[in-house]
Parts: sequence; C-alpha cells; structure tokens
Amino acid sequence: MAIEEILDLEQLEVNIYRGGVFSPESGFLQRTFGGHVAGQSLVSAVRTVEPKFQVHSLHGYFLRPGDATKPTVYLVERLRDGGSFVTRRVDAIQHGETIFSMSASFQTDQSGIEHQDEMPDAPPPDNLPGFISKGGVFDDAGFAQFEEWDVRIVPRDQVTITPGKASQQQVWFKHKDPLPDDHVLHICALAYMSDLTLLGSAQVNHAEVRQHLDVASLDHAMWFMRPLRADEWLLYDQSSPSACGGRALTHGRIFNRCGEMVATVMQEGLTRYRRGCPATP
Repeated sequence: MAIEEILDLEQLEVNIYRGGVFSPESGFLQRTFGGHVAGQSLVSAVRTVEPKFQVHSLHGYFLRPGDATKPTVYLVERLRDGGSFVTRRVDAIQHGETIFSMSASFQTDQSGIEHQDEMPDAPPPDNLPGFISKGGVFDDAGFAQFEEWDVRIVPRDQVTITPGKASQQQVWFKHKDPLPDDHVLHICALAYMSDLTLLGSAQVNHAEVRQHLDVASLDHAMWFMRPLRADEWLLYDQSSPSACGGRALTHGRIFNRCGEMVATVMQEGLTRYRRGCPATP
C-alpha cells in the first residue's frame, strides 16, 4: 500500500477524521502497526493547523492493541493556538475505546542558536542486505506492508561500538520511489517508519531469547529538527540505554547523508518473557 494512501484520512466532521483499513491479508500481524496509527494521528493534527506552523515534536502512548481489520477514528482537540506555537491532542478510537493518545506541538519558522551531535560512522547503505528476517516478525509475507520501503540493517560486525553503551543498532531506510514535494508527507512518513526497527535495538544482545519475548511499543516521542526527505537515505542510529522489569528504553537519532540530524526518537517498549517461558538471565 502506498504511503500516501496509508496517511490519507477522511474528514467526518470538524476535528474528526477516519483512517483507512490496512488489510491483514498481506500476512502482517493482526495488530495494527504502531507507526500506522502514530502517522495517521499526526496527519489528523496537521489538518487542524495553519500551514505556517510546522510540527516540531510529538508524544504518544499506545494504550491498547489496534485492530488491523477495522478503521480508526481520530478526535483532535485544539489545546492552544498561539502566535508562535500551536498544540493539539489526538485520541485514536476503535470499538469505542482509545487505542493511542498523542500530543503534538507546532511552531512557526524562527531562528536561534544552532549545533548538533556529529553523525556516527556507518557503512553506506548501497551494498547492505535488505531487511527480511526469515522466521521472524518481518518475514517475506509480513514485510509486505513495507514493500515500498528500502530498509537495510547494518550487520553487527560493521557497527562502530561506542564504549559504555549497552546496546546499539544502525539502520538505513528510504522510500523506494520519489515522493511528492510535500513537507508534511515526508514528516508523517518518517513518523510512520520510526516505530519499525527501534525496539530491535534493545534485543540485539539477546538473540537467544528473542523468540520468548512479548514485544510491543508502549510510548513514542519524536522531535523534528530540520527539513528532510523520506525518499532519500536516512541513517537511524539506535541504542537501548536500559532494559529491566519487562520494559526496554530505546533512543534513535536520524541523520541524512549530508550528516544533518533531522529527528530524534525516544521509545519505551514491552520486552517481557512470555507466560510459561523460563526467565533467562
């Protein structure tokens, strides 16, 4: 399914939108992909904001598993309309219950101090293998939802390990085909894809027990720093500072190939042992 279709919403009323259904016939999980509902939530918020305001951050909580066979309704609350900043809250509703709740902040174009971390070393994406994991969540059939995306995980032996970091992973990704010159589309597409591999950064050191874990996103926060294109290669530099209590905290920095940091992501996810599986130290 084209990302433009995934992120397109039908307006039902003022501040009320409905997203289309992603058919699980593609083989993906019956549960709605977290980036799907987060991306559509951001689109609904954008629809209520004047074009001069651009999103700079979002904070969301995944409250219930989404049903991939049913549409989602998005209720937008206009919390604040200021001269420089605008704030929106969005509740994603299925079967009469909130499955995702998000706040998003928008800002007019302004100037101030500038600096950023240096882009980490990473092998270029050109010769890296595509992202298809046999027997895993993203097997050949399951990956169908993302077939328009080129996703390449840097092999473990090619990741430059930072001393003191507990768990690291690097991923290159981009939309395979050129996308329209619509800044909002590229931002929302990035929000959509930002949930795909981030929790994997918490599991790279625990490959032997991965099949025994229940894994799901619990919350998701993003900050957008600079203009970006989702149809050009982006490096997703990921780490997991801590995992305990059945949860893992993950962090991602997203750079374009020029070395500019375009976004930062934080996420906590469920990484607990499945019921009946022996806990392995």
